[in-house]
Amino acid sequence: MLKVLLGGAVKILENLNIVDTISFGTETDDFAALNNIANIITDEPREFSNLLKEELKQGISFPKAREKAIIKYLNDDVRYKDIMNNSNNILGVEYLKALKKLKSSITPIAIKREKVYYNDNCIVDDFASATAIRKMLVNKEFDGIVKVVPRICYETLLKEYELGKIVFDLQRFEKEIFYTLRKMTVDEIAQLPDVTEGLENTIKNAANFCNNIKDFINIVKTKRYTQTRIQRILVFALLGISKKDVLAAKKVIPYARVLGFNQKGKLLLSGIAQNNPRMEVITSVKRFMDNNTNKIYKRMLEIDIFATDVYTLGYRNDSMANLDYTKNMIIV
Repeated sequence: MLKVLLGGAVKILENLNIVDTISFGTETDDFAALNNIANIITDEPREFSNLLKEELKQGISFPKAREKAIIKYLNDDVRYKDIMNNSNNILGVEYLKALKKLKSSITPIAIKREKVYYNDNCIVDDFASATAIRKMLVNKEFDGIVKVVPRICYETLLKEYELGKIVFDLQRFEKEIFYTLRKMTVDEIAQLPDVTEGLENTIKNAANFCNNIKDFINIVKTKRYTQTRIQRILVFALLGISKKDVLAAKKVIPYARVLGFNQKGKLLLSGIAQNNPRMEVITSVKRFMDNNTNKIYKRMLEIDIFATDVYTLGYRNDSMANLDYTKNMIIV
């Protein structure tokens, strides 16, 4: 899905002809290394494909297998070690891939992240990662938060926290997840995206054996099935997303769901609509659901709506459904 979204975003920007560069954050200042990796993943030379297959046979996760295959293919352990372990680097490579596949004229610019990195828990010179900010929220360390985010962000976070409308992690939906998994059959679990090679049996057994997510992940996690992958599977189960849904979504151009805009954004939306007549731009959920005739789009938006309804179950107060219908767009 990430590949689809990034590819679509790059294509839209190119069609609009309003930008000639695109920037993204990285955890490395070796742009050439990222570009080399993007070339390999885009072109998929036979030698690399064979190396990747050999690594996957070792029972390790796909990201780790791909990293090891890249290092072996480029024969440079020092330069390429750990580059693909960082989320921002992976995102940067995906941007580069999208540009290459579209033969885009847009110039990519990599901006190295400074002082603190993706999962760092510390504050350095008023810089903090999202991980650190979430941790401070959990611990009610508002004096620390105010130093590392813009004032308007701080005020919004404080307001939403006081209203009980910040969901910290997947544990807020623990009971709902285990109810869903225990209700599902093994065959139904097998139809969840990312579930392969008999993992459905392990998931079902773990769901019947324990009742907290931490223990569940420790039981299911292996060298091949990472914690992140298992968490994705839990979300798929909770929202009722199947492999069939994912395959169907890939057959259509992703729609754009507009949550808010300013005057500049209004012009951009107008340009998107004019240059991409086949792309659906949703400004009213009710209008779209009433008038849309595409069954795939309808199913995708139904999942979006249901995801909001489930998310609000994590609120301490005012856990209302149907916010996609009742919440107005933000116009500034």
